[in-house]
Amino acid sequence: MLKKIATSVSVLLLATLTACGSDSTSSKDGDSGGAGKKITMGFAQVGAESGWRTANTKSVQQSAKAAGVELKFSDAQQKQENQIKAIRSYIQQKVDVIAFSPVVETGWDAVLLEAKRARIPVILTDRAVDSDDDTLYETFLGSDFVKEGEKAGEWLVENTEGPVNVVELQGTTGAAPAIDRKKGFEEKIAARPDIKIRASQSGDFTRSGGKQVMEAMLRSNPDVDVVYAHNDDMGLGAIEAIKAAGKKPGKDIKIITVDAVKDGMQALADGEINYIVECNPLLGDQLMDLAKKVVAGEKVPKRVVTEETTFTPEQAKKALPDRQY
Repeated sequence: MLKKIATSVSVLLLATLTACGSDSTSSKDGDSGGAGKKITMGFAQVGAESGWRTANTKSVQQSAKAAGVELKFSDAQQKQENQIKAIRSYIQQKVDVIAFSPVVETGWDAVLLEAKRARIPVILTDRAVDSDDDTLYETFLGSDFVKEGEKAGEWLVENTEGPVNVVELQGTTGAAPAIDRKKGFEEKIAARPDIKIRASQSGDFTRSGGKQVMEAMLRSNPDVDVVYAHNDDMGLGAIEAIKAAGKKPGKDIKIITVDAVKDGMQALADGEINYIVECNPLLGDQLMDLAKKVVAGEKVPKRVVTEETTFTPEQAKKALPDRQY
Protein backbone atom coordinates (compact mmCIF):
# COMPACT_ATOMS: atom_id res chain seq x y z
CA MET A 1 0.00 0.00 0.00
CA LEU A 2 2.81 2.41 0.96
CA LYS A 3 4.56 1.60 -2.31
CA LYS A 4 1.41 2.42 -4.30
CA ILE A 5 0.98 5.75 -2.45
CA ALA A 6 4.61 6.71 -3.11
CA THR A 7 4.20 5.86 -6.77
CA SER A 8 1.04 7.97 -7.02
CA VAL A 9 2.73 10.95 -5.33
CA SER A 10 5.67 10.69 -7.75
CA VAL A 11 3.35 10.67 -10.75
CA LEU A 12 1.41 13.65 -9.38
CA LEU A 13 4.60 15.58 -8.68
CA LEU A 14 5.93 14.85 -12.18
CA ALA A 15 2.66 16.01 -13.71
CA THR A 16 2.80 19.23 -11.69
CA LEU A 17 6.37 19.94 -12.72
CA THR A 18 5.50 19.24 -16.35
CA ALA A 19 2.55 21.64 -16.14
CA CYS A 20 4.77 24.35 -14.63
CA GLY A 21 7.28 23.82 -17.38
CA SER A 22 4.52 24.10 -19.97
CA ASP A 23 3.26 27.37 -18.44
CA SER A 24 6.78 28.78 -18.41
CA THR A 25 7.27 28.02 -22.08
CA SER A 26 3.88 29.48 -22.92
CA SER A 27 4.73 32.67 -20.99
CA LYS A 28 7.94 33.16 -22.93
CA ASP A 29 6.13 32.68 -26.23
CA GLY A 30 3.57 35.22 -25.11
CA ASP A 31 6.30 37.75 -24.19
CA SER A 32 7.92 37.26 -27.55
CA GLY A 33 4.63 37.82 -29.32
CA GLY A 34 3.96 40.90 -27.16
CA ALA A 35 7.30 42.45 -28.03
CA GLY A 36 6.53 42.08 -31.70
CA LYS A 37 2.86 42.99 -31.49
CA LYS A 38 1.31 45.57 -33.76
CA ILE A 39 1.56 49.11 -32.41
CA THR A 40 -1.69 51.05 -32.07
CA MET A 41 -1.45 54.84 -32.50
CA GLY A 42 -4.13 57.36 -31.71
CA PHE A 43 -3.70 60.40 -33.98
CA ALA A 44 -5.70 63.58 -33.33
CA GLN A 45 -5.42 65.83 -36.39
CA VAL A 46 -6.17 69.57 -36.33
CA GLY A 47 -8.59 69.37 -39.23
CA ALA A 48 -8.57 69.75 -43.01
CA GLU A 49 -8.24 73.51 -43.24
CA SER A 50 -5.65 73.62 -46.01
CA GLY A 51 -3.87 71.74 -48.77
CA TRP A 52 -0.92 71.38 -46.39
CA ARG A 53 -3.04 69.67 -43.76
CA THR A 54 -4.56 67.31 -46.32
CA ALA A 55 -1.08 66.29 -47.47
CA ASN A 56 0.02 65.85 -43.84
CA THR A 57 -2.92 63.58 -43.06
CA LYS A 58 -2.32 61.47 -46.17
CA SER A 59 1.36 61.12 -45.27
CA VAL A 60 0.54 59.89 -41.74
CA GLN A 61 -2.07 57.42 -42.98
CA GLN A 62 0.11 55.97 -45.73
CA SER A 63 3.18 55.72 -43.51
CA ALA A 64 1.21 53.99 -40.75
CA LYS A 65 -0.02 51.38 -43.21
CA ALA A 66 3.49 50.83 -44.61
CA ALA A 67 4.97 50.53 -41.10
CA GLY A 68 2.32 48.09 -39.88
CA VAL A 69 0.97 50.55 -37.32
CA GLU A 70 -2.74 50.40 -36.52
CA LEU A 71 -3.95 54.01 -36.80
CA LYS A 72 -6.95 55.40 -34.95
CA PHE A 73 -7.58 58.77 -36.62
CA SER A 74 -9.74 61.73 -35.58
CA ASP A 75 -10.38 65.13 -37.17
CA ALA A 76 -10.77 67.91 -34.59
CA GLN A 77 -12.22 70.38 -37.10
CA GLN A 78 -9.90 73.04 -35.66
CA LYS A 79 -11.45 72.85 -32.19
CA GLN A 80 -9.31 72.18 -29.12
CA GLU A 81 -12.17 70.57 -27.22
CA ASN A 82 -12.52 67.97 -29.99
CA GLN A 83 -8.83 67.10 -29.77
CA ILE A 84 -8.94 66.77 -25.99
CA LYS A 85 -11.97 64.50 -26.30
CA ALA A 86 -10.15 62.35 -28.89
CA ILE A 87 -7.03 62.08 -26.73
CA ARG A 88 -9.10 61.00 -23.72
CA SER A 89 -10.78 58.40 -25.92
CA TYR A 90 -7.38 57.05 -26.95
CA ILE A 91 -6.36 56.83 -23.29
CA GLN A 92 -9.51 54.82 -22.50
CA GLN A 93 -8.79 52.54 -25.46
CA LYS A 94 -5.27 51.99 -24.08
CA VAL A 95 -3.46 52.71 -27.34
CA ASP A 96 0.32 52.29 -27.35
CA VAL A 97 1.16 55.85 -28.38
CA ILE A 98 -0.69 59.13 -28.98
CA ALA A 99 0.31 61.72 -31.59
CA PHE A 100 -1.39 65.02 -32.30
CA SER A 101 -0.91 68.44 -33.85
CA PRO A 102 -2.23 70.93 -31.26
CA VAL A 103 -4.86 73.39 -32.48
CA VAL A 104 -3.44 76.01 -30.10
CA GLU A 105 -0.38 76.13 -27.83
CA THR A 106 -1.97 76.32 -24.37
CA GLY A 107 -4.45 74.30 -22.33
CA TRP A 108 -2.99 70.80 -22.71
CA ASP A 109 -1.40 70.02 -19.34
CA ALA A 110 -4.42 68.26 -17.80
CA VAL A 111 -5.07 65.79 -20.62
CA LEU A 112 -1.35 65.16 -21.21
CA LEU A 113 -0.97 64.39 -17.50
CA GLU A 114 -3.76 61.83 -17.88
CA ALA A 115 -1.82 60.17 -20.71
CA LYS A 116 1.37 60.21 -18.64
CA ARG A 117 -0.36 58.55 -15.69
CA ALA A 118 -1.72 55.92 -18.07
CA ARG A 119 1.88 55.34 -19.25
CA ILE A 120 1.00 56.22 -22.84
CA PRO A 121 3.78 58.21 -24.58
CA VAL A 122 2.78 61.33 -26.51
CA ILE A 123 4.41 62.74 -29.66
CA LEU A 124 3.68 66.28 -30.83
CA THR A 125 3.64 66.70 -34.61
CA ASP A 126 3.84 69.90 -36.65
CA ARG A 127 2.91 72.16 -33.70
CA ALA A 128 4.27 72.50 -30.17
CA VAL A 129 2.54 73.15 -26.84
CA ASP A 130 3.29 75.88 -24.32
CA SER A 131 3.90 74.00 -21.06
CA ASP A 132 6.41 74.28 -18.22
CA ASP A 133 6.46 70.46 -17.94
CA ASP A 134 8.19 68.92 -20.95
CA THR A 135 7.89 65.45 -19.40
CA LEU A 136 4.27 65.42 -20.57
CA TYR A 137 5.41 64.49 -24.09
CA GLU A 138 8.28 62.46 -25.52
CA THR A 139 9.27 64.58 -28.50
CA PHE A 140 8.12 67.27 -30.92
CA LEU A 141 8.46 66.57 -34.65
CA GLY A 142 8.00 69.56 -36.92
CA SER A 143 9.24 72.76 -38.49
CA ASP A 144 11.01 75.73 -36.95
CA PHE A 145 8.21 78.26 -37.40
CA VAL A 146 10.29 81.19 -36.17
CA LYS A 147 12.89 80.38 -38.80
CA GLU A 148 10.18 80.30 -41.45
CA GLY A 149 9.09 83.79 -40.46
CA GLU A 150 12.69 84.95 -40.52
CA LYS A 151 13.15 83.65 -44.07
CA ALA A 152 10.05 85.56 -45.20
CA GLY A 153 11.32 88.73 -43.52
CA GLU A 154 14.80 88.38 -44.97
CA TRP A 155 13.43 88.16 -48.51
CA LEU A 156 11.32 91.26 -48.00
CA VAL A 157 14.25 93.27 -46.61
CA GLU A 158 16.53 92.22 -49.47
CA ASN A 159 14.02 92.62 -52.32
CA THR A 160 12.33 95.95 -51.60
CA GLU A 161 13.41 99.57 -51.31
CA GLY A 162 11.90 102.67 -49.76
CA PRO A 163 8.72 102.74 -47.66
CA VAL A 164 6.84 99.41 -47.73
CA ASN A 165 3.31 98.92 -46.41
CA VAL A 166 2.64 95.33 -45.35
CA VAL A 167 -0.57 93.55 -44.38
CA GLU A 168 -0.28 90.25 -42.55
CA LEU A 169 -2.69 87.33 -42.79
CA GLN A 170 -2.13 85.39 -39.58
CA GLY A 171 -2.92 81.76 -38.93
CA THR A 172 -5.32 80.50 -36.25
CA THR A 173 -5.14 82.72 -33.16
CA GLY A 174 -3.05 81.04 -30.47
CA ALA A 175 -1.59 78.40 -32.82
CA ALA A 176 2.18 77.87 -32.67
CA PRO A 177 2.84 78.59 -36.38
CA ALA A 178 0.83 81.82 -36.21
CA ILE A 179 2.71 83.05 -33.14
CA ASP A 180 6.17 82.03 -34.34
CA ARG A 181 5.88 83.02 -38.00
CA LYS A 182 4.82 86.48 -36.89
CA LYS A 183 7.69 86.69 -34.40
CA GLY A 184 10.38 85.63 -36.88
CA PHE A 185 9.09 87.98 -39.58
CA GLU A 186 8.96 91.00 -37.27
CA GLU A 187 12.46 90.33 -35.96
CA LYS A 188 13.92 90.44 -39.47
CA ILE A 189 12.04 93.47 -40.81
CA ALA A 190 13.10 95.43 -37.71
CA ALA A 191 16.33 96.09 -39.65
CA ARG A 192 14.23 98.23 -42.01
CA PRO A 193 12.24 100.91 -40.11
CA ASP A 194 10.63 101.90 -43.42
CA ILE A 195 8.84 98.55 -43.60
CA LYS A 196 5.58 98.90 -41.69
CA ILE A 197 2.93 96.28 -40.89
CA ARG A 198 -0.25 98.31 -41.41
CA ALA A 199 -2.72 95.57 -40.51
CA SER A 200 -2.53 92.07 -39.06
CA GLN A 201 -5.51 89.73 -38.74
CA SER A 202 -6.25 85.99 -38.58
CA GLY A 203 -7.54 84.24 -41.67
CA ASP A 204 -7.57 80.94 -39.72
CA PHE A 205 -5.24 79.25 -42.25
CA THR A 206 -8.13 78.90 -44.76
CA ARG A 207 -8.49 80.17 -48.31
CA SER A 208 -11.93 81.63 -47.61
CA GLY A 209 -10.58 83.32 -44.48
CA GLY A 210 -7.67 84.81 -46.41
CA LYS A 211 -9.99 86.18 -49.06
CA GLN A 212 -12.40 87.70 -46.56
CA VAL A 213 -9.67 89.35 -44.46
CA MET A 214 -7.86 90.63 -47.55
CA GLU A 215 -11.02 92.22 -48.90
CA ALA A 216 -11.43 94.16 -45.65
CA MET A 217 -7.75 95.10 -45.55
CA LEU A 218 -7.83 96.49 -49.09
CA ARG A 219 -10.74 98.74 -48.15
CA SER A 220 -8.92 100.14 -45.11
CA ASN A 221 -5.38 100.03 -46.60
CA PRO A 222 -5.62 100.97 -50.31
CA ASP A 223 -1.87 101.64 -50.49
CA VAL A 224 -0.76 98.15 -49.44
CA ASP A 225 2.48 97.01 -51.14
CA VAL A 226 3.01 93.52 -49.71
CA VAL A 227 0.95 90.66 -48.30
CA TYR A 228 2.61 88.30 -45.85
CA ALA A 229 0.38 85.23 -45.44
CA HIS A 230 1.16 82.57 -42.84
CA ASN A 231 0.23 79.84 -45.31
CA ASP A 232 -0.40 79.31 -49.03
CA ASP A 233 -4.15 78.90 -48.71
CA MET A 234 -4.63 82.34 -47.16
CA GLY A 235 -2.30 83.75 -49.82
CA LEU A 236 -4.42 82.14 -52.54
CA GLY A 237 -7.52 83.66 -50.98
CA ALA A 238 -5.77 87.05 -50.95
CA ILE A 239 -5.05 86.66 -54.68
CA GLU A 240 -8.78 86.36 -55.35
CA ALA A 241 -9.48 89.51 -53.34
CA ILE A 242 -6.69 91.46 -55.04
CA LYS A 243 -7.96 90.51 -58.50
CA ALA A 244 -11.49 91.46 -57.53
CA ALA A 245 -10.15 94.88 -56.49
CA GLY A 246 -8.73 95.38 -59.99
CA LYS A 247 -5.09 94.90 -59.04
CA LYS A 248 -2.47 92.40 -60.18
CA PRO A 249 -1.18 89.99 -57.50
CA GLY A 250 2.59 89.58 -57.64
CA LYS A 251 3.02 92.94 -59.41
CA ASP A 252 0.84 95.67 -57.93
CA ILE A 253 0.95 93.85 -54.59
CA LYS A 254 3.76 91.41 -53.80
CA ILE A 255 2.85 88.24 -51.91
CA ILE A 256 4.95 86.12 -49.55
CA THR A 257 3.53 82.85 -48.19
CA VAL A 258 4.55 79.77 -46.22
CA ASP A 259 3.99 76.07 -47.07
CA ALA A 260 4.82 75.34 -50.75
CA VAL A 261 1.85 73.10 -51.55
CA LYS A 262 1.08 72.51 -55.23
CA ASP A 263 -1.55 75.24 -55.61
CA GLY A 264 0.74 77.76 -53.97
CA MET A 265 3.70 76.64 -56.06
CA GLN A 266 1.64 76.97 -59.24
CA ALA A 267 0.67 80.53 -58.28
CA LEU A 268 4.35 81.22 -57.60
CA ALA A 269 5.35 79.80 -60.99
CA ASP A 270 2.64 81.96 -62.61
CA GLY A 271 4.03 85.09 -60.95
CA GLU A 272 1.03 85.72 -58.69
CA ILE A 273 3.04 84.89 -55.57
CA ASN A 274 6.58 86.23 -55.29
CA TYR A 275 8.21 84.02 -52.65
CA ILE A 276 7.32 80.90 -50.68
CA VAL A 277 8.97 79.51 -47.56
CA GLU A 278 8.60 75.74 -47.46
CA CYS A 279 6.93 73.89 -44.58
CA ASN A 280 7.12 70.17 -45.28
CA PRO A 281 3.91 68.24 -44.43
CA LEU A 282 5.33 64.78 -45.21
CA LEU A 283 6.06 63.81 -41.60
CA GLY A 284 4.58 60.31 -41.69
CA ASP A 285 7.73 58.22 -42.00
CA GLN A 286 9.56 60.14 -39.27
CA LEU A 287 6.52 59.93 -37.00
CA MET A 288 6.22 56.14 -37.34
CA ASP A 289 9.93 55.73 -36.65
CA LEU A 290 9.68 57.85 -33.50
CA ALA A 291 6.54 56.00 -32.40
CA LYS A 292 8.23 52.62 -32.59
CA LYS A 293 11.20 53.91 -30.61
CA VAL A 294 9.21 55.50 -27.78
CA VAL A 295 6.94 52.46 -27.45
CA ALA A 296 10.08 50.31 -27.18
CA GLY A 297 11.36 52.61 -24.43
CA GLU A 298 14.20 54.04 -26.49
CA LYS A 299 15.41 57.57 -25.85
CA VAL A 300 14.63 60.04 -28.64
CA PRO A 301 15.59 63.72 -29.15
CA LYS A 302 13.18 66.16 -27.49
CA ARG A 303 13.04 68.17 -30.73
CA VAL A 304 13.20 66.80 -34.27
CA VAL A 305 13.30 69.55 -36.93
CA THR A 306 12.30 68.84 -40.53
CA GLU A 307 14.51 69.97 -43.42
CA GLU A 308 12.99 72.70 -45.60
CA THR A 309 13.90 75.26 -48.24
CA THR A 310 12.49 78.35 -50.02
CA PHE A 311 11.23 78.95 -53.56
CA THR A 312 11.30 81.74 -56.14
CA PRO A 313 9.12 81.61 -59.29
CA GLU A 314 11.89 80.00 -61.36
CA GLN A 315 12.62 77.41 -58.67
CA ALA A 316 8.91 76.61 -58.44
CA LYS A 317 8.72 75.90 -62.17
CA LYS A 318 11.54 73.38 -61.85
CA ALA A 319 10.13 71.74 -58.70
CA LEU A 320 6.46 71.43 -59.73
CA PRO A 321 6.67 68.37 -62.03
CA ASP A 322 7.98 66.19 -59.18
CA ARG A 323 6.09 67.85 -56.33
CA GLN A 324 4.47 65.29 -54.00
CA TYR A 325 2.11 67.69 -52.27
